[in-house]
Amino acid sequence: MKAIQTNAAPAAIGPYSQACVSGNLVFTSGQIPLSAESGGVAGSTIGEQTEQVIKNLRAVLEAAGSSLAKVVKTTCFLADMNDFAAFNDVYAGHFSGKPARSTVAVRQLPKSVLVEIEAIAEI
Repeated sequence: MKAIQTNAAPAAIGPYSQACVSGNLVFTSGQIPLSAESGGVAGSTIGEQTEQVIKNLRAVLEAAGSSLAKVVKTTCFLADMNDFAAFNDVYAGHFSGKPARSTVAVRQLPKSVLVEIEAIAEI
């Protein structure tokens, strides 16, 4: 197993890697809408935050030798399921390959953000 770390995405805020590679798969940790530059939460709406999360996912996947186009599964966490449609609008613009997906509402996310996404992708 190989740990992945890139400065193009926010550093992990706990004792974990941004992603791990095992065989020909990369498993990302959940990405939240933190700016790699400032470390602060980027955006206040679900749309803005989802864009930042996907930007972070893209950076981690590329550092591992993969891409959004090679994602086979995502797990998405929303702070409010009422944001589902707006989240889907942004998500659909980036995952045209339509990977398998689970989306759940959770009570709270780190730093009180609105969305978190983790992914599994081929390399």
